Amino acid sequence: MSDRPRRPTLRDIADATGLSSATVSYALRGLHVPVATQQRVQAAAKDLGYQADPIARALASGRSGYVGVLCGSQEDAWQQTVATAIGRGLLDVELNALVVDAANDPLLEETLAQRLVDQRVDALIVLPVDPRARHWNTIAAQTVLVSIGDSLPKAPTAAEVVYDNAGGVTDALNRLAAAGHRRITVLTPSGLATPDRPAEVVVKSLATELGVSVTLCTASHDLESSAAVVHGILTGPDRPTAFLCLADSIAYGVYAAAHDLGLSVPQDISVIGFDDRPMSRILTPPLSSYRWPVDELVAAVVERTVNGIGTGKRTRKKVLTATPQMRGSVAPPRVDLHTSDSGV
Repeated sequence: MSDRPRRPTLRDIADATGLSSATVSYALRGLHVPVATQQRVQAAAKDLGYQADPIARALASGRSGYVGVLCGSQEDAWQQTVATAIGRGLLDVELNALVVDAANDPLLEETLAQRLVDQRVDALIVLPVDPRARHWNTIAAQTVLVSIGDSLPKAPTAAEVVYDNAGGVTDALNRLAAAGHRRITVLTPSGLATPDRPAEVVVKSLATELGVSVTLCTASHDLESSAAVVHGILTGPDRPTAFLCLADSIAYGVYAAAHDLGLSVPQDISVIGFDDRPMSRILTPPLSSYRWPVDELVAAVVERTVNGIGTGKRTRKKVLTATPQMRGSVAPPRVDLHTSDSGV
């Protein structure tokens, strides 16, 4: 006969509290019973050393307790932060995150999304590479689909928490124009025009309105790759006097390329980033950037994911606004006496 102590059961908690096993089960899952009853049951469970059997719970509920988190690219430090914070937020509501990376590849994104669904995740949270892809409609029909950063126009998502990128780009270009910059390059991690990342549309419209020349270029989050792109721009004709980077990780490439060419920020080149990573504040000079409200983002995503799993109902889109963090990386351009234009 084994000396191993018997594992406490729901019946033991029911006996200790004087409640039915069904009520205890609901209380442990936070369903259908008053908060006071939930607290009473949870206290008894703790005293008895009760631990729920996750396999039994999954079989009983038809749920796995896992949520897929599909990142567009974790080379983007912002996406790393979001995925980590969401994982912790899901743990707070007794859900586990399965985080995968699409490496900024739309085809890999489609494959991984279906793979997570096939693993029976209760929901899929996605930071999409291609928001307009047709496969999102198929995924939404199979699981609770929640999108971050961009709407998915071809899919009936359970929720969408998006960024006011247009507002941030508008503010940044206005600041650079007000500082006197007339040749600006906007660096974006993706050439795709997406519903909530309309950088190209906003840039073209504002360039005309502000009377500046703005060029849109694609650069990856990888430091060496982004630095190589910027190096080519800075050694080419009509060198810009300012860069607006739609990710801080791309802005780091501007700093690196400028350093290699013997140029200074902001004396020779002004730079503004997006996402306001902690590293950005210790650069020399500190990078001006735009900060998204991470805590508000995570709370909104987790709440909407849990609601979608529990009710299947769609939640209204939530739009997050970035706060400018202006530091030492922006200054008026030097005057080129040979052309009487702003330049270096």
